[in-house]
Amino acid sequence: MRTWILLFSLLITVSGLLSIPAKANPIDLSKAQIYCPVKDTKVLLRSLEVLQQEVGKRSQTQWSIAKKIPKPGQAAVFLTTEKELAALPEPLRSAANRMPATRSEGFKLVIEENTNTVLIVGHDARGLLYGVGRLLRKLDMRPGKITISGEASIATSPTYPIRGHQLGYRPKTNAYDAFSVAQFDQYIRDLALFGANSIEILPPRTDDDFTSRHMKLPAIKMIAEQSRICREYGLDVWMWYPNLGKDYVHPDSIQKELNERHEIFATVPKLDAVFVPGGDPGDLEPDVLFAWLEKEAAVLTKYHKKAKIWVSPQVFRPTQAWFDAFFKHVNKDYPWFGGVVFGPWVKMTVQEIRKVVKPSIPIRHYPDITHNYSSQYPVPHWDLAWSMTSGRESINPRPHDEKAIHNALDEFGAGSISYSEGTNDDVNKFVWSDQDWNPETPVIETLRDYARLFIGPDFTETVTQGLLSLEQNWRGNLLTNQAVYQTLMQWQALEKQAPLNVLQNPRFQMGQIRAYYDAYTKRRLLYETELEQQARDALAHAETSGSLPAIKRANEILEKAWKNRLLPEYRTKCFALADSLFKSIGAQLTMEKHGAMSGRGNFMDNIDIPLNDSPWLLDQMAKIEKLSDEKARLLKIKEILHRTDPGPGGFYDHLGAPESWHRVVSGLSWEADPGSLKSPRIGFGVGLVGVEWVDEIKATGFKGQITPRVWMKQAKTLYDQPLKIAYDELDPTASYRMRIAYTGRFRSRMKLTTDDGSVIHDFIQTGEQPIYEFDLPQAALSDGKVTFIWTCGEGERGSQVTEIWLIRK
Repeated sequence: MRTWILLFSLLITVSGLLSIPAKANPIDLSKAQIYCPVKDTKVLLRSLEVLQQEVGKRSQTQWSIAKKIPKPGQAAVFLTTEKELAALPEPLRSAANRMPATRSEGFKLVIEENTNTVLIVGHDARGLLYGVGRLLRKLDMRPGKITISGEASIATSPTYPIRGHQLGYRPKTNAYDAFSVAQFDQYIRDLALFGANSIEILPPRTDDDFTSRHMKLPAIKMIAEQSRICREYGLDVWMWYPNLGKDYVHPDSIQKELNERHEIFATVPKLDAVFVPGGDPGDLEPDVLFAWLEKEAAVLTKYHKKAKIWVSPQVFRPTQAWFDAFFKHVNKDYPWFGGVVFGPWVKMTVQEIRKVVKPSIPIRHYPDITHNYSSQYPVPHWDLAWSMTSGRESINPRPHDEKAIHNALDEFGAGSISYSEGTNDDVNKFVWSDQDWNPETPVIETLRDYARLFIGPDFTETVTQGLLSLEQNWRGNLLTNQAVYQTLMQWQALEKQAPLNVLQNPRFQMGQIRAYYDAYTKRRLLYETELEQQARDALAHAETSGSLPAIKRANEILEKAWKNRLLPEYRTKCFALADSLFKSIGAQLTMEKHGAMSGRGNFMDNIDIPLNDSPWLLDQMAKIEKLSDEKARLLKIKEILHRTDPGPGGFYDHLGAPESWHRVVSGLSWEADPGSLKSPRIGFGVGLVGVEWVDEIKATGFKGQITPRVWMKQAKTLYDQPLKIAYDELDPTASYRMRIAYTGRFRSRMKLTTDDGSVIHDFIQTGEQPIYEFDLPQAALSDGKVTFIWTCGEGERGSQVTEIWLIRK
């Protein structure tokens, strides 16, 4: 002990330990021993095991456990909590005490270069685990060699008390239903290393099939295993439990639901909270909902005494009366009530919810980090080609977007548990956890830790930049986005450098497949766009060549897209990677081969979907060929070629296109309102009569008709937020007729007025037909300017406008 004191006293005197910035020189921990004075297994949990195992996997080195304090000069890692810190030599205590104090779940990581010593001091049991996680994130681990930089020293505590992710074991997910118990254990461990303290599981009965061909265990057994794993790591267990019963008023129906809760709650060894969505699925009136929740709470607390029930005001078609009744119950201080959840399809902003609930009631975020469109936080201004090919639930690293979304709303809640449907959002999970821990954490730091720990230290910077590049692929107009090719070159360079174990790493392959898929999609878009133009050129010569020869030529040109495919090697590469990901982590990227559910991660099924207007053109030409009269055929061809022509002095806009977006009157910026609750957004989908939901974006709608490509993308607002589209430079002396294309999945009842109060049309039910025409009142255009305003009736899901023609009469 005296030797330790003399040595550390000298070091403190000479270097001013931790009072000046740490040096960058790495220390060698290859032969380190671990000393841990914590004997209470309820505190230590699996932290020591995690450290040993994760180091061993990557370095093929086993750090031994020292029974006595290692001698000075021996590389050592000290693991303790604040409570047991007194058991360590005084110089180590001084080193820890010189650092800022930590709070609940926080830790201190002290790295002393001159003695090859690492000290982790957890504020408590969880802090110990998170300290281990931070050490693992910063270690440079190679076979036989382990080092770390002194710059990794830190004292830190989490900003928010709730930090976690939903890992639902159900067929609807794109990978989780194929996980084994061991895979869930490792994935939960990985998330904990980045500060997650909560995992949300799902009961066996949800709005989904009961089982799938991928499941290793029945759902009732797997959720018990998930709960057990969390308990062993010291993490909280939440359960998303929707109300799926047909009746929550009749005593017999209620008893049936309660019997199910008895079975489920008794099955899981640990359960800290139950989250019941207000809807999607399970819409109930608030009085019925809260009366039922009180009964459910009685069952919950029988098996898990301290567990609480949280509720979201999530409902597709809300009214003000519904909200008034809901928040009246929220503010009643029910002893079983835990808090409010803000997630997808919550009409009110989190800022508004914070104002109407008591300050003592916490709000938990339920961010959708998994979906690309038709979601809480869609990719802003996503190119239509991406929505058609990548789909709603593809591999989607969006690190900068996730940080921006998180930081726009985080101060109004107590943290978050993300909505995830599988491994496609893997990168997003770790970024979100780091932001919940500290919203000031740079995205680049998280990605470097992710790459270093999960891929390897030789690829820290290259994989990090590769992931950032994938996000850039989705920015702006795909036709002009040159980043796509640069991204592929980055990943191809990585392929050449990477050893087999990296090339077979699922996290590496998820980035790799996106790089090839994106490049293949861009090349196809360029190719097919040019083919469409050539086909239109052929049709434009119909008067001289004859309609039928022109149609034949146009067909031949369009068919080149699938008869003479580009880059077959890229396509083959993507399918090979998809097969590998299915074998390693159960990623289901196709329906037929991998057993995916439609619209749930099966983006590989869309790899050859037409990216031009060929489906509509071919359909129209087939109809024209059946006409017997040449004059009629030529007239129809002209109508095709001039479909968007507004005529002399007219205006045409496709509101989903970047070139027309300037007409859409903005609300808040995307950075301030990423969920578009107060501002317009882009929507996707044509819309089918009688159908409110489609899994994929295709040129089919309105009773099965093949529709123009542009109908798949529109401007929209959510709920009763007005959609405003402004025109200037109109001729104030002219009369105009307005033609409108209403497409999209909402099929809302909409009313159209102008900024001077003129009514263009009263509430009409959209979704029954695509095109409407109306004369514009002269008074609305008297100054050459007009703003069109669309509003929905109460309880509707939002306004959508796809195309506008202002035709000068």
